[in-house]
Amino acid sequence: MSPGTRPEAPAIRVDLQLIAGMVPPGSRVLDVGCGEGELLAYLRDRRSVDARGMELSMAGVQKAVARGLAVVQGDASTDLADYPDASFDYVILSKTLQATANPRTVVEHLLRIGRHAIVSFPNFAHWRTRLDLLLKGRMPVNDHLPYSWYETPNIHFCTILDFVHLCREIGVEITDSLALNAAGDVQHFAADSRWANLFAVDAVFLLEEKA
Repeated sequence: MSPGTRPEAPAIRVDLQLIAGMVPPGSRVLDVGCGEGELLAYLRDRRSVDARGMELSMAGVQKAVARGLAVVQGDASTDLADYPDASFDYVILSKTLQATANPRTVVEHLLRIGRHAIVSFPNFAHWRTRLDLLLKGRMPVNDHLPYSWYETPNIHFCTILDFVHLCREIGVEITDSLALNAAGDVQHFAADSRWANLFAVDAVFLLEEKA
């Protein structure tokens, strides 16, 4: 490896690979709630994007900056308002929507700041979640929802159909939608699919404003 050359980005989670595949090479990208910069580093090294990030946790910011990434500390619920219109080609919100104080306002800001938005979240209507609530009468704790109710950062759980309804309500066009099941298999689905609402563990949406 020649001096100054970055090592190739390691493999990342399936949902993050799906998000990366939606971003054309050379795009200007803002990753909101970017954590330690895993996706941003992958996009920078494999898609040659202009990668920027925002993260609430200072520990996450420090680790992302140590990777050579341009990441600032900020809260998606309040600080997206400071970004000017059309600053980015793609704004990403990966498994963060449910932890924001006002998800509707956050989605509106994503599409004000970027020409496109990519949003992923855990689907609270998955059949196993429904079964846990039915049989146990308690909030589920599993690999995809790992926190107990009293310590979870998630404050606005939603289902796929909830999110689709929100997009329609605020005039957002869904241009692609992907479902991941518990085995990590991926399928495209119609936005209002009740099949996906029942069997998808996670969902990924590509959005843009309606013309």
